[in-house]
Amino acid sequence: MKKLFAIILACALMVTVLAGCGAQKTEEKTESAEKTKITFVLDWTPNTNHTGLYVAQDKGYFSDAGLEVEIVQPPEDGAEMLVGSGKAQFGVSFQDSMLPAITGESAMPIEAVAALVQHNTSGIISRKGEGMDRPKGMEGKRYATWNLPVELATLQQVVENDGGDFEKVEMIPSTVTDEVSALQSDTVDAIWVFYGWAGVATELANLETDYFAFKDIDPVFDYYTPVVIGNTDWMKENPDATKAFLEALKKGYEFAIDNPGDAAEILLNNAPELDKELVNASQKYLSAEYKSDVERWGYIDPARWNAFYNWINEKGLLDGDTVPENTGFTNDYLPQ
Repeated sequence: MKKLFAIILACALMVTVLAGCGAQKTEEKTESAEKTKITFVLDWTPNTNHTGLYVAQDKGYFSDAGLEVEIVQPPEDGAEMLVGSGKAQFGVSFQDSMLPAITGESAMPIEAVAALVQHNTSGIISRKGEGMDRPKGMEGKRYATWNLPVELATLQQVVENDGGDFEKVEMIPSTVTDEVSALQSDTVDAIWVFYGWAGVATELANLETDYFAFKDIDPVFDYYTPVVIGNTDWMKENPDATKAFLEALKKGYEFAIDNPGDAAEILLNNAPELDKELVNASQKYLSAEYKSDVERWGYIDPARWNAFYNWINEKGLLDGDTVPENTGFTNDYLPQ
């Protein structure tokens, strides 16, 4: 009788445990089902512009905010197309390169919702001592060009404002994939770079260079590059999820600001193909640039945003189209 009672008790306990496990699995599935799924598309392969994104993923900031975020690399037609079509909710773009996506009859429902870097860190790099520490020095030199209207208009303005003759700059089609090698091999004299990556790479290679930043030559070129873009329609329908996403992203970037070494390790864990020394040096550089001189992470200054697009309008770079003021960005979803 005692043996029979023991068997019955054991069975009852097993049923209770199994029921508990079933309830736990059901709860886990429910929690997973309740998370808002977001696809985030990069602008290029992973780099230190993206570190805060990977930190937010790694540290569970997205998950804690009720989000399930998938990070993907861009198709050939870019992040703007994927976000604009609604196949991704957020992505990385640049104020200059997103222009075709927000103007004209083919304009897409995208807008910038956060600045990943507060100031334009791009400019022209060259071998040291060859006279290109100022734009005028590009006269008679070989510049690797993508032959883009905004690119050429920018160069023309800084060269001519510095007293140079833009017609004397030798334009050669850009095939540059490694700025250090291109400069060392003397295949090109001047390259447009983002200093936080390519400029830092020249330092690590002990390659002495001259460099000028476009924003230091003309404030109109202190535009926002890179930025997080979002699908306007999706964000209007999901304002709470949008705010939760940006709050989690903010935490990721603020961690990267305060802990560049640890943040670099997280990026390397997610992109082990990257050069460790370059990632760590770049991360240290960008940790001071993500927020720079603003208190509110991601904030986009309307005056600076509009100044660049007004310049685009003045130069007639959109084939008859113009960009109205306050087009293409919003601070409405940003955390305080």
